[in-house]
Amino acid sequence: MVYMFLANGFEETEAICPLDILLRAGVNVKTVAVGTSGLYVTGRNGITVKADCTEGELSNPEKSDIDMVILPGGIPGADNLYASPTVDGFVRHAAKTGAYIAAICAAPYILGKKGILRGRRATCYPGFEDDLIGATIVREGVVRDGNIITGEAMGSAIPFGLTLVSALCGEETADKVKSAILAK
Repeated sequence: MVYMFLANGFEETEAICPLDILLRAGVNVKTVAVGTSGLYVTGRNGITVKADCTEGELSNPEKSDIDMVILPGGIPGADNLYASPTVDGFVRHAAKTGAYIAAICAAPYILGKKGILRGRRATCYPGFEDDLIGATIVREGVVRDGNIITGEAMGSAIPFGLTLVSALCGEETADKVKSAILAK
């Protein structure tokens, strides 16, 4: 299962665009509302979305079949994700089991502060580099280093989504989705 965690203040494009791309590839994604009393989460630009479940509805991460954990950026969204014990449990379990962990824009700082980027190449929104503790900073739109995928900013949302599809479904599927969405 792919889990995308959404907290109030998330960057809408960094969540919805990769989510759409993953769904086009046939990937089963569960969106999770973090830090809310219900399913509705409001992004940093005031767009409200309905998640599939709340973090309280999730089972123990060690009892979950985690293929990928996705963390959209945006401030204060990334800060709210960082503060969540549920997100922490899922990220740490994914790291322990070798499942994919993806974060874009400000959200890679969460992985850096948790020590998950040590010895890895990663990117982030400019200004968050000091929080990518132990990482080799790469100024690219999307960086994949093994099971860790990071994206630089909202403008990287499409390539980030396609990289997620490539990781989960293979390059051929990613190329088919890319051709369909870019109409080339």
